[in-house]
Amino acid sequence: MDILITGSNGFLGTLIKKEFYYYNIFDLNRNNGSYHCSLQNEVPVFHQIFDLIVHSAGKAHVVPRSESEKKEFYDVNVLGTLNLLRGLEKSGLPKMFVFISSVAVYGQEIGNDISEEHALLAKDPYGLSKIEAEKLIQKWCEDNNIICSILRLPLLVGKRPPGNLGAMIKAIQKGYYFNIGGGKAKKSMVLAKDIPSFILKVATIGGIYNLTDGVNPSFSELSREISIKKKQQFNLPLSLARIIGKFGDVLGNKSPINSLKVKKITSDLTFNDSKARKFLDWNPEPVLDYLKRENLY
Repeated sequence: MDILITGSNGFLGTLIKKEFYYYNIFDLNRNNGSYHCSLQNEVPVFHQIFDLIVHSAGKAHVVPRSESEKKEFYDVNVLGTLNLLRGLEKSGLPKMFVFISSVAVYGQEIGNDISEEHALLAKDPYGLSKIEAEKLIQKWCEDNNIICSILRLPLLVGKRPPGNLGAMIKAIQKGYYFNIGGGKAKKSMVLAKDIPSFILKVATIGGIYNLTDGVNPSFSELSREISIKKKQQFNLPLSLARIIGKFGDVLGNKSPINSLKVKKITSDLTFNDSKARKFLDWNPEPVLDYLKRENLY
């Protein structure tokens, strides 16, 4: 197979490229690889027809602080996707297309066992851009008779992860991380290393799938396993956190925490991956088992 991987220098893209070494891999990113291209600014010119596209390029892990930063989510995730599709139309259509999306499309901050049937209710720039990109890809694949797969991923775990988990690891490393209310809230997550093999399974079938480790660890379990000495982390009582949150409500943007953030941190947010388990034998390694033997620092 000839496979094109976009965002091949990213956290997940790097792993996908590494695991697909026995195929003819072509990668697209801004800096190096088979094709150098900023998808948000230009339509790529390809020199061959691909069997499979794995579209993992995108913007995430940033809280926008201005209108221009909000717009960048649209530019990268939506316009970038549109330019990719235009480039493929010119070079020749692939047989299969896999899009790396996010559970952010559901727009939920609290909830348990959220399935693929849940409405797409995101209102934030990131979630909205992922919804629009999904719709673009689905229609394009349908119009061109291409097998379309969409993977909605939660928090990705692995060596030197980006985003919230990366920030959490740094805080634990420096000794200023603390759980709130005992860190009992459960969150869905998945090991990045388990995604590539699933891509190869799903590519020939198509469909939309949530992927999690099926365990949904709590913050306290996660922080304990990340800590080198496996010690329990400092805990801030929920009652005190709520008071701090109310002060944050008054201070507005000047405060790093408010009542809504306290509620999010102390509430479960888990997703259902039974569809992938039932139809495609999805059986990933639990995140906590991985953390027991690996050091994420």
